[in-house]
Amino acid sequence: MKNKFLNLFFGSLIISILWAFTLIPTEEIVQLVYPKSWPKPHYNFNREPLTKEKIALGRKLFYDPILSLDNTISCASCHLSYNAFTHVDHALSHGIYDSIGFRNSPVLINLAWNKHFMWDGAVNHIEVQALAPISDKREMAETFQNIINKLKNKPEYSQLFVNAFGNNEISLERILKSIAQFQLTLISANSKYDRVKKGLEKFSTQEENGYRIFQKNCNSCHQEPLFTNGNFENNGIAVDKKLNDFGRYRITLQTLDSMKFKVPTLRNIEFSHPYMHDGRFTTLNQVLNHYSNGIESSENKSKELPKNLALNSVERIDIISFLLTLSDKDFVFNAEFTYPRN
Repeated sequence: MKNKFLNLFFGSLIISILWAFTLIPTEEIVQLVYPKSWPKPHYNFNREPLTKEKIALGRKLFYDPILSLDNTISCASCHLSYNAFTHVDHALSHGIYDSIGFRNSPVLINLAWNKHFMWDGAVNHIEVQALAPISDKREMAETFQNIINKLKNKPEYSQLFVNAFGNNEISLERILKSIAQFQLTLISANSKYDRVKKGLEKFSTQEENGYRIFQKNCNSCHQEPLFTNGNFENNGIAVDKKLNDFGRYRITLQTLDSMKFKVPTLRNIEFSHPYMHDGRFTTLNQVLNHYSNGIESSENKSKELPKNLALNSVERIDIISFLLTLSDKDFVFNAEFTYPRN
């Protein structure tokens, strides 16, 4: 009788242990790969390491229109991988029911180094960034309770949440964290510029001349190697009277923040038109025209702006030639960043 009891006890114990282990995900930690010369990322990977399983879940969510109210708009609808994770063909982002958003979608590149998100810095942590477009009435217009309910009715998500978190509980925190984990993998660091810096290639004469012009006139705001200083600057652009978008001022209500917008990265600028927060410029030549003769004077205009970017036709070709060296086709066409087929 005693032996029978012990056999039952230990048998139950083993089953309990095995069951417990099935609830603990076998996480595969993912290390971001980027040049050693780059600054340390702002994101704390020691607190929240990337895992293969959370990234896979985040990628699935990023491409799933289930996150929108009418199940037609996904994160990828405004952040296309082939366009450096922004949209094309229209100045402002589009939402459900053909609604028009408030701004041009920013690119999603090297986000681990960002301290602020959105053009006006309304969000200060990547793990809550997705709240803004998902809840915005002009974009995805959905509530997270509805999203949770919809995800519970899609059987494939149950296993993805188990893989990522150890059980199939679907929560707001887990959804946001997983999307952030996928976005953090979007590292662009293999352009011609990067290969030149590594001594693997050389700039052409035009590119070298353009690089010197860039360093003299642009590098203060678009600092290497990320090609942004991460700050908010008034670049002398005129306010759009229809949008009445005053940038950072909407968040701080400080007069000196009027018309200040986050400095965008120039990496993959070849693929990320239209340009500026409202997508008003469709070509790089138009952007150069602004900095040559379109800057509006104001009390808080960036001190980093050149007084007069008077470029002749040859210099314009040179600086654009350099900007094209920031194109990273390995990033733009990386199959790991596209719609998950499995």
